[in-house]
Amino acid sequence: MDILVLAPQPFFVERGTPIAVDLVLRGLSKRKDRVDVLTYHLGEDVHYEGVTIYRTPDIPFIREIRPGFSMRKLVCDLLMLLWVFPLVLRKRYQVIHAVEEAVFIALLLKFLFRIPYVYDMDSSLSEQMIERYPRLFRPVKFLLAFFERLAIRRAIAVVPVCDALVEDIAPYKPGRVVILRDISLLASTSNPVKEDLRAELGIEGPLMMYVGNLEDYQGIDLLLESFALAVKNARNNASLVIIGGKQADIQKYQALARSLNIHTRVHFLGPKPVENLADYLAQADILVSPRIKGKNTPMKIYSYLDSGKALLATNLPTHTQVLNDNVALLVDPSPRVFSHGVLRLVEDRYLRQKLGQAAKELVQERHTYTVFQETLNTLYDWIQIDLGLQKTASGSIQTPEAFTAGLRQKKTTPND
Repeated sequence: MDILVLAPQPFFVERGTPIAVDLVLRGLSKRKDRVDVLTYHLGEDVHYEGVTIYRTPDIPFIREIRPGFSMRKLVCDLLMLLWVFPLVLRKRYQVIHAVEEAVFIALLLKFLFRIPYVYDMDSSLSEQMIERYPRLFRPVKFLLAFFERLAIRRAIAVVPVCDALVEDIAPYKPGRVVILRDISLLASTSNPVKEDLRAELGIEGPLMMYVGNLEDYQGIDLLLESFALAVKNARNNASLVIIGGKQADIQKYQALARSLNIHTRVHFLGPKPVENLADYLAQADILVSPRIKGKNTPMKIYSYLDSGKALLATNLPTHTQVLNDNVALLVDPSPRVFSHGVLRLVEDRYLRQKLGQAAKELVQERHTYTVFQETLNTLYDWIQIDLGLQKTASGSIQTPEAFTAGLRQKKTTPND
């Protein structure tokens, strides 16, 4: 197939959505599809067989774009809209794979050129915009919902990243929905590091670890406040290591740690390469995800599970659609309750081992690259059939009924 992927992010950078796009491109490349990618001017060059990457023009005053909606992102999206037309006029694409807000570009292209599109949905765009700029977008929320509904209903398939998004879009009555979950990244992160955190940071007791960006929705305030309460009562000399974040965010939370008088026990290491993730997680006793907002499951959760370490997380849908009490300690997102979770795992080595073992079994059964590739193949095999192209990557032809049956077999619930 000839596929145009619209990726409105810096690509490639080591963070959530670009990593997910990388997985999709690797999967399409293995299928031997011919793929063009249009993305922002920012990011590292990467190479895949059969994939050509095009970038929008360089914008000198935009050297960084943070996750979520922003005016900088809007400027880059407008450039994508302009730069997509020469590609579409020059080449005959059979389908467009539109990531996040690029679905509205794909919707326009379908109207003008009748090119079907797949909506790769990481979040509800209308909710994201209202949450980021409530005064600006709340008055027009019905208009935002209208366009989101239109984009969903006109897609040949909607590909949400989690169950919560499936529930959100159900009232819009999408045609076909295929959940393409994130996966553990540990299989591709085998590069060891020489950094012995315990020795270098002087850590003697249990080591708690957070990995990820330090945006407000990640709940770092909750984490530090909970840790401050926990260390007052802990019989062990626990420490907290935080990996990731921009320098301004690190300085912000270092100041909070000082104000809570836990700065000697909290260590900010800054960003680390994804290829070293497995080695850093292996040095932890407890992994934490204090996220307080959002519905999609953080990508790091799958690597956390795969590490075989005990996981402490908030009991919100962002976590509970994947996690359950067998594989993680789930607690309310309040400093007092979260601190009780910290204490329980710090003091109960048997519980840590039990949760870690069950977590590893879960992720190796349901959230591997093999499962991801099979789901992507099933989706695009069906698209080929639906478009009358017939030949699939596997060389066989699946009916829509077989496609649906395969999805039913793969469907799982958090509590089974």
